[in-house]
Amino acid sequence: MLYGKALRDEIASAGTTPLIGVYDMYSASLAAAHYDGLFVSGFGFAASYYGLPDIGFIAWPDMVAFAERLRGAFPRHHLLVDIDDGYVDAELACHVVRRLERSGISGVVLEDQKRPRRCGHTEGKQVLPLEEYLAKLNQVLESRTDLLVVARTDATDDEEIMHRASALAATDADVVLVDGVRSVEAIRRIRGVIGNKPLLFNQIAGGKSPRLSLSELAALGVDVAIYSTPCLFAAHRAMEEAMAELKATDGRLPSVDGSSRAGAGAAVGAGEVTAMLTENLRRHSTR
Repeated sequence: MLYGKALRDEIASAGTTPLIGVYDMYSASLAAAHYDGLFVSGFGFAASYYGLPDIGFIAWPDMVAFAERLRGAFPRHHLLVDIDDGYVDAELACHVVRRLERSGISGVVLEDQKRPRRCGHTEGKQVLPLEEYLAKLNQVLESRTDLLVVARTDATDDEEIMHRASALAATDADVVLVDGVRSVEAIRRIRGVIGNKPLLFNQIAGGKSPRLSLSELAALGVDVAIYSTPCLFAAHRAMEEAMAELKATDGRLPSVDGSSRAGAGAAVGAGEVTAMLTENLRRHSTR
């Protein structure tokens, strides 16, 4: 299957394509039951895998291994992976891209940030000289065959944002992302300068960008939207509440029906796995 082509075709269809941010296999199981596209964000992966902020701690083998596990578990879903700045140098970025493409990943996001990097919705971001980033981006584009590539800029000055968005749109990158867009008007301006190139919008709760529905994004000419943190933030809130309740009741578990346990089992395919094991045992016992 050509996963990159499949995602390109989906993005080219009418409306705005949603890709839901996941941070581990369990969150991916839940998101995959509701949406056809998943996104691995650096924010969520750094928090869940390392317990650290998204400021450049991610090691590329860890991200590749996680992406490979996701593809094995969800062979029919679109899967976009955040590879930050390509892990510093262009040669390594190309190696990672080739590994991910061989693993069946649909696409990657490559940013123009300078180290030490920051989450796209925080202050203090610095960007590489445009020519340096374009050289890295073009090497990555030449190293892929089918993989979709999102060219991302983290510029914060309005004039520089438009200049870089236009430059990224002129490359062979499949999609352009300006992270940390602060207004609907800015989205319209970016849409205007990148021509027919598909536009991606990053939605993160509590971030700098406006909260918009898929219908509103489609009306603005946005082709694809990534939702970086809904699973992570929901889990954080639920676990905080559960721990506070457990502590307040002197360690007594709350009274719940069996649906919670059954739901958790269903999310990880407990029924299918049990049925498979039962069938295997039956076959062996009849030999």
